[in-house]
Amino acid sequence: MQKALLEHLIELRHRLIYSLLALVGGIAICYPFTPTLFQFLTEPLWHAMGAEAGRRMIYTGLTEAFLTYLKLACFSGFALVFPFIFWQIWLFVGPGLYDHERKAIWPALIASPLLFLAGASLAYYVVCPWAWQFFLSFELPTSSQGLSLQLEARMSEYLSLILKLMLAFGLCFQLPLLLFGLTKLGFLTLETLERKRKYAFLIIVIVAAIITPPDIISPLSLIIPLYTLYEISIILVKISLKRKGLGCVRHQVDS
Repeated sequence: MQKALLEHLIELRHRLIYSLLALVGGIAICYPFTPTLFQFLTEPLWHAMGAEAGRRMIYTGLTEAFLTYLKLACFSGFALVFPFIFWQIWLFVGPGLYDHERKAIWPALIASPLLFLAGASLAYYVVCPWAWQFFLSFELPTSSQGLSLQLEARMSEYLSLILKLMLAFGLCFQLPLLLFGLTKLGFLTLETLERKRKYAFLIIVIVAAIITPPDIISPLSLIIPLYTLYEISIILVKISLKRKGLGCVRHQVDS
């Protein structure tokens, strides 16, 4: 038993080393492209400003630009090598699973990045333009009666804000997989999901109010798709139960 445990620990160490080396390689590959990636992330703000000439983004610390680009390189590098890291995790975990467990996991693993991409895209293409427009509405033009008020965003703060929004929306869109998995494990039932709709809606509203900017459109842009995904989760659970029931009936007939 100790020998088997030691072999598992050695295997885990190998997988962690491979994953770490891949991550370092991904960061090194992405770092030269970080100015282009950062410009892509600032496009919603640039369009919200009306593409005005002379608008700029600043950094106030000597190392701020470098550290911001490095943070972006880490984020994009992880996204780039995630399939390889996932493959290493699968090589370690997969051999210990039964065939039916592997068949159940694969659809979820394929759907998860697609749902994350959908959520992050919603944040980038819908929420950010509306939110940035709202925040820019507080600017004041130059007048003879007072000073103007104009945004000069810090690049590090802007990157943190937009990445947090994209990550939050991407993770929230994992809701169907979470609910479906909990029902499969027996922690939730179809009846509970149907009966607790109003509580689910209340939780979704609270989460949306916490993670979205304080305007009207942004929370709604998360509440509507999230509750839709909740209803889709109920439909998926119903389909799964029907298939399970048909499978049991067939097994009894064959017996």
